[in-house]
Amino acid sequence: MEEASNVLFSIGPLEVTSTVTATWGIILVLTVVSWLATRRLKEVPGTLQTGAEMAVSSLQNYFAGILGKEHAKKYFPIFATFFIFIIVSNYSGLLPGAGHLKGFAVPTACLSVTAGLAIIGFFTTHTIGIREKGFGKYMLSFLKPVALLLPLTLIEQVVRPFSLALRLYGNMYGEENVTENLYNIFPILVPLVMQVLSLLFCMIQALVFTMLLSIYVSEAIED
Repeated sequence: MEEASNVLFSIGPLEVTSTVTATWGIILVLTVVSWLATRRLKEVPGTLQTGAEMAVSSLQNYFAGILGKEHAKKYFPIFATFFIFIIVSNYSGLLPGAGHLKGFAVPTACLSVTAGLAIIGFFTTHTIGIREKGFGKYMLSFLKPVALLLPLTLIEQVVRPFSLALRLYGNMYGEENVTENLYNIFPILVPLVMQVLSLLFCMIQALVFTMLLSIYVSEAIED
């Protein structure tokens, strides 16, 4: 029902929703910013390059604490892509007119988007595990520490993407509803406080998603 109410136009049988346009708009913006930040790298960086380098360095150190420096550097583009897309999507909810009740839908407040991210993360985890260990050794790792626990291990693997998707979706959708309701009740001061808190809240949600994903990958590649 949420998707149907956000349909902007149709291309034949394909309905294009505000969530789709917002998602592609964010991808386009990130592509342009990335190109501008890296097209002319200098030894004495400008403002944009300095900001990009600081962000990259901080993220690399963050993931190195979970995966180790070697694996963090090797798979950094994957985790950085998840983090940047999620945090920019989260922050897009702070724009005027944004929200599932308004014209501009926040991608991470849509279950289909968070489910897509979680599914990609699921296959990424197992692909990296097979790549690092080999198919046979990786499959045998599910029998440890006790082969009798295999059913529980498989259930855990299936539950993980559901957990990732629902956690991100529930938090962002709930935050939108709370802010919207507070704005209707207290239209002057309280919404401003919520917007400030949302700056921290949106970053935490992006960190939690990518942290859990990196932990799953770390478990997949450990001996």
